[in-house]
Amino acid sequence: MDAAPAHAVNIASLAHQLREELTAADAPAARLANGCPIVIAEVGALTRNVDPQEYDPHHVSIGPYHRIKNPDLARDDVKIRCLGAVLAAASPAVTLEVYLDVIASLEAQARSCYAHTFLDWDSNVFVRMLLLDACYVLGQFGGVRAPRANGHHAQGGPHRHNGAGAPAPFAGGDMMEPVAVVRDVIYLAENQIPFFVVDAIHKITFPDGDVSAADAIAGYVRKILQGQQYSMATPAVVEPGNLLHLLHMHLKPTVLSSPRVTGDNDDGTGKRRFGRWRSATEYLCAGVGFRSRPLGVNKEARSILDVKLDSRGGTLEIPRLKIDAETPRLLRNLMELEQRNPVAAGSHVTAYCVFVSQLACTPRDVELLSRRGVIAHGLGSHAEVADCLADLCKGVAFGGDDPSENYLRATWQGLEDRFRSRPRRWAAWLMLTYFSNPWLAVGLAAAAVGLVCTVVQAVYSVLSYTSQ
Repeated sequence: MDAAPAHAVNIASLAHQLREELTAADAPAARLANGCPIVIAEVGALTRNVDPQEYDPHHVSIGPYHRIKNPDLARDDVKIRCLGAVLAAASPAVTLEVYLDVIASLEAQARSCYAHTFLDWDSNVFVRMLLLDACYVLGQFGGVRAPRANGHHAQGGPHRHNGAGAPAPFAGGDMMEPVAVVRDVIYLAENQIPFFVVDAIHKITFPDGDVSAADAIAGYVRKILQGQQYSMATPAVVEPGNLLHLLHMHLKPTVLSSPRVTGDNDDGTGKRRFGRWRSATEYLCAGVGFRSRPLGVNKEARSILDVKLDSRGGTLEIPRLKIDAETPRLLRNLMELEQRNPVAAGSHVTAYCVFVSQLACTPRDVELLSRRGVIAHGLGSHAEVADCLADLCKGVAFGGDDPSENYLRATWQGLEDRFRSRPRRWAAWLMLTYFSNPWLAVGLAAAAVGLVCTVVQAVYSVLSYTSQ
């Protein structure tokens, strides 16, 4: 008699398990809780691998992701002092239990704002984290003065700013701490907590306040962006999803959708399919000029995204982009916010980054745009800037054919039409080759005069011969 198989399959049990999984897969996906428009998720591996340091905090962690990865960045000693400052700023009748009750009521909604469920975290740990992190945000940016190093707490009032638009450092703190706080707490996509938690703490602390948490922190964010000359916009601030989303609200082009542009038809719809942008030097060879577009409250350009092709299609007007060590980090995390939240956040920052990363992808392009005032940087060389911009959109998904998703679609097609026009390219080549140098221009003009005189002399010689 044959022996039973060593690995028998329990058909009934396996079928039951698969039916349960099919039922779970067919169930409608859980919707985000009301008031949670932005998903906070870990950066994907393909994007993070380009430069992991651009997405990780180095000074302080906010939210659960990096509290797990690097407990040393939790900085609970500082956050406890911020909690004390919030309690000192509130009415004496408002106790710590009041804050905990409110945050506990928001726990389920806050958990739903994360792509990861953190089911292994019990409620005490999660609520404690939310409370401390929200108090830290308010202590740095939201109207509650940061605690001093000796442990004394200042009463609530306007937050102090230094000249660079960063938070005033703790007494005895190092000079780089304010920069590190802004970078870690505002710029990073996964180092966030839902904003409604911060807003709830602010309302308890200042129940009769004229300024909401969103307005208070929005004023702070505007000061940062204006100092960097990234945006002069003052949008109406509705409650953001988190602090990076609040900053994202200030970086929108003046015109989000582009008009339909007619041209060579490659897809049967009256417009060419969106492709790669040409480099600045290529556009220059097609006769396209570059001009720095003024940025200001009373100017047409409100942010660096307000790129414009003039009515004649010959000059590309671009607000000046100031590039420093933090610029790639900010732009990459803004793109990550859009990648995870395409409906709530749109894709205009991604469209701008695709544009600038391909326009200035070589040292020659950066040098040209620097001479025109379009790029300003303090890095070591033009090559360093070019490498930084060329890698900006690695790992980013972007189509670009839909004008509602790519606000620069019409600008690209206008430039592409000009680049493909042979007469314009020949005229541009002539201008660049001969008329850019005054001596060559004089020589060419003299040669042209000499040629005309020779032709006239030959014509008169033939006329005199035929008349004889």
